[in-house]
Amino acid sequence: MPRSKATRRAIVRGLFLTHRWVGIATCLLFAMWFASGLVMLFVPYPALSPAARWAGAGAIDWARVDVAPPIVTGEAGLVLEMRGPEPVWRIEQADGTVQTRAARHAAILAPVDERLARRAAAGFAGTPVASAERLMRDQWTVAGGFDRHRPLWKVSLADSAGTVLYISSATGLPVQRTTATERMWNWVGSVPHWLYPTILRQDQPLWRQVVLWVAGPGIAVALTGLWIGILRARFGRRRYGAGRISPYRGWMLWHHVSGLFGGLFLLGWIVSGWLSVDPGRLFAGTTTPPAATARYRALAMAPGLTRARLAAAAPRARTVEIIGSAGRMRIVIDRASDHPRILDAATMAAPQGGARIWDQATAALVPGGRLWQVDRLSARDAYWPATATLPVLRQRFDDPARTWLYVDPATGEVLARQDRARRLYRWAFDLLHRWDWPWLIERRVLHDGMILILSAFGLILSISGIRLGYRRVVKRA
Repeated sequence: MPRSKATRRAIVRGLFLTHRWVGIATCLLFAMWFASGLVMLFVPYPALSPAARWAGAGAIDWARVDVAPPIVTGEAGLVLEMRGPEPVWRIEQADGTVQTRAARHAAILAPVDERLARRAAAGFAGTPVASAERLMRDQWTVAGGFDRHRPLWKVSLADSAGTVLYISSATGLPVQRTTATERMWNWVGSVPHWLYPTILRQDQPLWRQVVLWVAGPGIAVALTGLWIGILRARFGRRRYGAGRISPYRGWMLWHHVSGLFGGLFLLGWIVSGWLSVDPGRLFAGTTTPPAATARYRALAMAPGLTRARLAAAAPRARTVEIIGSAGRMRIVIDRASDHPRILDAATMAAPQGGARIWDQATAALVPGGRLWQVDRLSARDAYWPATATLPVLRQRFDDPARTWLYVDPATGEVLARQDRARRLYRWAFDLLHRWDWPWLIERRVLHDGMILILSAFGLILSISGIRLGYRRVVKRA
């Protein structure tokens, strides 16, 4: 036999064996991922939106505020709010740490203890509290976004939904909410789908490596399976007997046909899932130099910004936030509400000057780049989600990374930074894995229907693979 022909046969046999034996293990994972993904389509991972967090917050008691805004310099945010019965100034540093200071001279600012956590939870939900405990993390607060609020107070409410609220020990506000139904479905949804048990997810580097090494063999199985499926199929005049496109019967027929129609989707899904943890930091992109960010966001208090002026401007506000952007100070009143108000801190009136005032200042955030185009977006595009701030300015720079900045036209806050690598990640993961295409998301019934149909092919492919693998293993034994 010629060497080249023998080599080809050896390669083909190797591909068949790879698909067969690696597929026996990975089909169990595929079945779990498809089934849990369908659950996630209808019951997402629990989350408490910023608007919901402030829904139960009390209005600022201006009669008890007699401390002017603290003198804060550098990159920081300053928020006036209520913490229980006392108004407080909350200083959010650039590194995520939170300092809380009393806004009343005579106030003794106690830590967020169990009593205050119970009070905050009861006020938020309007429901009596059943129990409270202090913890660092659990299954529903394991993500890094909760780190600055730890330790947390886990407060169980005495309601029929089995609601649990998590109160920040830094701010005294709710940061997470779950119900018994959400927890039950997420144990068969998000937790297995993301490989998200607390013991694994709390170690971010380890969790990332597990995802990489678990999803990697799945790519090999999907690739070889798609190739074998096409190799075995016959179309047109070359069909098998009775006009069949597949030579198989029984479970093998189900596996072959579902692989032909769902294999490409499976391959795209598993590759994009593998890319979600950014192997090799392919999509890390560029970052804004810290010194430039600090200069841009520096907060220098205006001498005329007094308690009286703030109270007159926002008499019924729940939150008053003071931010700095490009040397200008803005006051954001009730940011999380449906109708936040934004004032110029110097005039206590609506900002003047238009959105173009930010163009020259933001150029310092992209070294080596020149601002060449600014678009005002009033609706989402392929890279800016519908749930984000609108309208927004999209500033495009001609630096080597082709950076885009998304800037709030009213406050000057840089809401997001995207370069070529991050936009590619958007296509590789969000658009390919979640099917988060603007046109399709706007037609939710069509979006969900397509996911259901393609997931059904994936489940048939996985379950038939499990059955075939079980038969082969038993036969070998």
